[in-house]
Amino acid sequence: MTAPLAPAEAARRILAELVRQPPLRIPLDDALGAVLAEAAVSPLDIPPWTNSAMDGYAARALDVRGATPAAPKRLRVVEVLPAGSFPTKPIGPGECARIFTGAPLPEGADSVIRQEDAGGSQVAGGGSQVEGGGWQVAGGGVVEIYSDRDCGVNIRKAGEDIRKGSTVLAAGSELGPAELGVLASLAQAHPLVYRRPRVGVLGSGDEIVDVDQPEEILSGRKLASSNTHTLLALIRQAGGEPVNLGLAADTPASLREHLTRATGCDLLVTTAGISVGEHDYLRAVLAELGAELLFWKLRMRPGAPVGFGVLGRLPWIGLPGNPVSTMVTFELFVRPAIRKLLGHPLPFRRTVPVRLAEPVTLGPTLQHFLRAVVSERPADTGFEVRLTGPQGSGILSSMVQANALLIIPEGQHETPKGALASALLLDDPRHVAEPPW
Repeated sequence: MTAPLAPAEAARRILAELVRQPPLRIPLDDALGAVLAEAAVSPLDIPPWTNSAMDGYAARALDVRGATPAAPKRLRVVEVLPAGSFPTKPIGPGECARIFTGAPLPEGADSVIRQEDAGGSQVAGGGSQVEGGGWQVAGGGVVEIYSDRDCGVNIRKAGEDIRKGSTVLAAGSELGPAELGVLASLAQAHPLVYRRPRVGVLGSGDEIVDVDQPEEILSGRKLASSNTHTLLALIRQAGGEPVNLGLAADTPASLREHLTRATGCDLLVTTAGISVGEHDYLRAVLAELGAELLFWKLRMRPGAPVGFGVLGRLPWIGLPGNPVSTMVTFELFVRPAIRKLLGHPLPFRRTVPVRLAEPVTLGPTLQHFLRAVVSERPADTGFEVRLTGPQGSGILSSMVQANALLIIPEGQHETPKGALASALLLDDPRHVAEPPW
């Protein structure tokens, strides 16, 4: 019998067997959470031309300096430039153009005077007062400038955001809302990303039914398959495409039939059925189907009965059946596996240093991952941690309260209040290359 592995070694072995998904082009609006398979290089300057940052008057600073309400500067309006239009003439001495946010700056202008600092004194081409005290002046009119505070400002220069030829997003970048907006500005309607892995989820057990049989659950005759719905949500949250393979009965025939449903999946995740009970047939059925079983037990709590193998070309991760154990082992092993398949270069969440707000006493000589709440220490920098309460592996409600897993090293039975430890934050977006636990 193979000796149980340390959790970090198990995670490394799993990822060593996985290959990221092939790249493909998908519609931009479908790419949220996907990973770029190639660098995004800008084919243009952004903005492509120097433009106005507000509504006002495009003018030369030389003609505006010294303007005050008592001694305004008078400029002739030679053109009106709404957004989407382009200037047809340069700005010369004593001239300006009425301009609106986003419109290109005409040649010769180096300032945009906000409309609040301007007013019409003579409007040869017609005009009307607008909100804020300024004037909507048509071409051919005259405008008075009452302040020089905007000399040389309120301009967005060409290329000040992105330069043509620059790498805007590196290969391996995860696409969030801001990244999608950047790609849109580069006219990338179909970015090249790694395909999302299809992750099959198979539950098993004669004692469980799905939520479509509420009378069995509410009567107490059966247990709800909470693991199935938890895993489907966790897979989707991690960036995979979940595939519900159903619930198999505790028989080899039922397990074999349900496993055939995993055809077309990129990863198979099962829950329950891999321990040493008389009705735990999953490992035997996988072996019968030709799977190579690489390990099936770890030195950790909760979640010691974790299995991993390869069925043909399909990687398999077997998780325990207890609900908390399922969630903890998903975080440590399945989520990093999905991230590697997605093309993420950093698959693991980081850990952070924490101080215990209460003593922790443990029994078995195993590495423990305890449900905990991490919060900022009120009188100091850094974090403190306290347990959510009882740590039984069937207390699923504790995962609702927890925002972290407190990590206690193997063999550390007593950890006093105030001791320094590590915690894995369950909502931390920062990741690392190696398992930090």
